[in-house]
Amino acid sequence: MAINDTDTSDSSNIDVDTEANAPEPLNNPQPLLTSLEDNKEVNSITETEKSVITIEPEEEEAGAQPQPAPNVDLSEVAPIPQPIPTTEDNSASFDTDAVTTSVEGTETTAPTSIQSEPVVTQQPKPEPPVTTTAEITYDQFVILGAEVLPGTSTRLAWSPNVAITGLALPTPVLVINGAQDGPTLCLSAAVHGDELNGIEIVRRVMYNIDPSRLHGKVIGVPIVNLQGFQRGSRYLPDRRDLNRFFPGDKNGSLASRIAASFFTEVISHCDMLVDLHTGSAGRTNMPQIRADMSNEAVRMLTEGFDKMVVVHSPGNPGMLRSAANAVGITSVTMEVGESLRVQEDSIKAGVTGVYSLMEKQGMFARRFVWGSPSPVYYKSYWLRTETGGILFSRADLGDTVYAGQVLGHVTDPITNETTQIIAPVKGRIIGMAVNQVVMPGFAAYHIGEIATEDTIVDPETTIDSPMHLGESNNNSAIDTEENFIINN
Repeated sequence: MAINDTDTSDSSNIDVDTEANAPEPLNNPQPLLTSLEDNKEVNSITETEKSVITIEPEEEEAGAQPQPAPNVDLSEVAPIPQPIPTTEDNSASFDTDAVTTSVEGTETTAPTSIQSEPVVTQQPKPEPPVTTTAEITYDQFVILGAEVLPGTSTRLAWSPNVAITGLALPTPVLVINGAQDGPTLCLSAAVHGDELNGIEIVRRVMYNIDPSRLHGKVIGVPIVNLQGFQRGSRYLPDRRDLNRFFPGDKNGSLASRIAASFFTEVISHCDMLVDLHTGSAGRTNMPQIRADMSNEAVRMLTEGFDKMVVVHSPGNPGMLRSAANAVGITSVTMEVGESLRVQEDSIKAGVTGVYSLMEKQGMFARRFVWGSPSPVYYKSYWLRTETGGILFSRADLGDTVYAGQVLGHVTDPITNETTQIIAPVKGRIIGMAVNQVVMPGFAAYHIGEIATEDTIVDPETTIDSPMHLGESNNNSAIDTEENFIINN
């Protein structure tokens, strides 16, 4: 993100003389006169002598050049980082009533009005020390107003500036700049504030990377939707789903402003993005990658996740990965487990998947034995209930199921009527609802069907059941996966 220098074009407006016979203003007023608060002294001599204003060498204006971020061990306990103020926040100000002057070695206080025309001279800045060692050059990496030097890691802070003043908390952003060149990988979690597994995945990945061994950069944002996380809610305070508003609009709704700020200040630095999610609304997902397999760059990226299954999913408009792919940032979604729960097996699978990707991208080397590649599910369907009641499952997450197999049933607690849910095709359960009270139309089982790339399903197309089992209690419905909120 570029940091704009403070505009000093209005420095000619400084009132030097209010008398009727005041001299004409200088043709080239010095911008240094607009920053007298930084212990700068204005020196003048008596009226009978020519006035000379001597200004000490100017210090860098706050925000004009990014300062190097502190190198910290991310695994150590540290206070919450604070956002780096912009140049507008640090604009120059000074007391127009009086300035410090020096007359023949003594200091006095004088008004800003000067009777004679001043001659402005600036003391030369000291030359940088001469070194005989070879100069080390590197590409400057600046994010969120700070420069992160090669071979270092740091905590920064991002704030969309949409909360009530004084009540806002910055969102921590973990950054590792490797000692060697390479791609930039971004990890984002908790875009939905109730999805906890991704938070822990980002923490474990980031806290166990050695910058001296890393090729490239890793940016981790454990909690994007901090407002939702604090309330244990999927949504923002205005009940909007943040993952439907990317890339956002800085002048739009609350969700759109947050999306625009995050996309511009953080995501724009990425070459690759893994957006971490879980199942929603009482559902759980087998560890999986959701990706637009019609995008060649995305397809190649999915090959780096080792044993994790891949589900073809172009993504809906407004999704973070959809917006990122649209601007050339190769992006996928990783789904692991259930919302509002911290599940160790899902977290381990997610961490392993990210490390596998980093090794595949040449970001670091480790002892790793690649397993057999998991299938890509170019077709996937959600089976929905047709009656309300209590859902009881017979099948488990990850099971391979066959056409005609009973996956579970819904029992009406009042009438005791039971309706079975039957698999219409052979496939694998890659997502499912946990046992709970359900209403008609509730998405209960997500079945991935092994197919070839030539049979990619248009997500806008509704697919009828490929077979009718003819049983009176078979009231299941089948639909494509991307039409529903359950798919993040």
